[in-house]
Amino acid sequence: MKIPFLNDNFLLQTATARQLYHEYAAAMPIIDYHCHLPPNQIAEDRQFDNITQAWLSGDHYKWRAMRTNGVSERYITGDASDWEKFEQWAETVPQTVRNPLYHWTHLELQRYFGVTELLNAGSARRIYEQCNALLRTPEYSVRNLLRKMNVETLCTTDDPADSLDHHRTLAASGFEVQILPTFRPDKAMAVEKAAAYNQYLDELGVAAGVTIQTYDDLLATLRQRHDFFHAQGCRLSDHGLERLSSADFTSEQVTAAFDKVRSGRELSQAEAEALKSSLLLDLARLDHARGWTQQFHLGALRNNNSRMLRQLGPDTGWDSIGDFAQSRHLALFLDRLDSSDQLGKTILYNLNPADNEVLATMVGNFNDGSVAGKVQWGSGWWFLDQKDGIEKQLNTLSNMSLISQFVGMLTDSRSFLSYPRHEYFRRVLCNLFGSDIENGELPDELALLGGIIQNICYHNAKAYFNFCGCVSPT
Repeated sequence: MKIPFLNDNFLLQTATARQLYHEYAAAMPIIDYHCHLPPNQIAEDRQFDNITQAWLSGDHYKWRAMRTNGVSERYITGDASDWEKFEQWAETVPQTVRNPLYHWTHLELQRYFGVTELLNAGSARRIYEQCNALLRTPEYSVRNLLRKMNVETLCTTDDPADSLDHHRTLAASGFEVQILPTFRPDKAMAVEKAAAYNQYLDELGVAAGVTIQTYDDLLATLRQRHDFFHAQGCRLSDHGLERLSSADFTSEQVTAAFDKVRSGRELSQAEAEALKSSLLLDLARLDHARGWTQQFHLGALRNNNSRMLRQLGPDTGWDSIGDFAQSRHLALFLDRLDSSDQLGKTILYNLNPADNEVLATMVGNFNDGSVAGKVQWGSGWWFLDQKDGIEKQLNTLSNMSLISQFVGMLTDSRSFLSYPRHEYFRRVLCNLFGSDIENGELPDELALLGGIIQNICYHNAKAYFNFCGCVSPT
């Protein structure tokens, strides 16, 4: 018997999987501890004019698919009308079969808009008008979209120079969904291009009300901004790196390298590595002192298409999996912090699936019993947050560590319509457990295993991050 597409038991292949999902996982609140949603739109409680604005703007997953399908850039990031862009996406969707976009697209249409019709060229106009009519109602404002998906906490991604004005507005608004910043100092680490780096340091200095002339000035400024973020409820840092920097260095070498780049001169590779290695350790020590969790997203090879980078800028869909050597640099970095007992809670994410076992075993080297799952291997990220990637991550984590202590899924998204990805993850998770139970590989103890699933979906993250309500609204 054929199973209807995207029915209530989507991805749940056994009776036990269905029971685990519907009785234990489905109703759990969402803690989205890493995303790229714009806080200004939450503060303003934006009302989208149409689904193109809510769905296609900024979504480079969809953009890449459209380009691959032969769609002109005019209909992706260009000056075509919102309807024309949606129409081109609708024509692309049937060609995305077996890509996670096909699942996500129809999940999002169902969960937000009640649309069960398949999206294609023939249905495009009907679906466009139905979704647009709903989006223009108060019930579909940005804040209500978050309420609709049972989001409890949402962590944005923010530069240290950010004023966090929108977060303070939200803290004072009484909005029950906790919107917290994340400290993302990538630009403070980007020492390879002197002109851009110095421009950023000037901007950071303005935000802090200081002048950054020396390496010590930079550390003091980052510490000040770290304190400011903490006062706004921030409990997470994040770094997007090809790999961790772990060079040996002296304080004299670091000072000399900073002085050189601050004077506008380009650094050698060795000088850049020494400066970045020192900065990473100093930032990690700040996180440890404040009790924050540090996140490292490793392995993206970004901006590969130089022509399109010049035309559209970064984060527009020209990135891929990189094949960087990770393990030795990662081990040296973590060991330096652990040796002085300054290694805080840490989550490691890899983009190259070849590094799955590397990271899954690395975390076990630095779990010291002080916190359950203190050093975590994070969820499948970017190109790996689809069914196959999620299953591989969950299976490898189970084999090499304790899946029971896993802090679960995140969206990593720029779209307010992306929250069914949590449902997608939960269905895959329950299907794995359900299959193991029915195969006799796990006991038929649903209270025990259902509790573990609820922990992975929600309770582990709640306990691990320990987000507080002590946010200053001024």
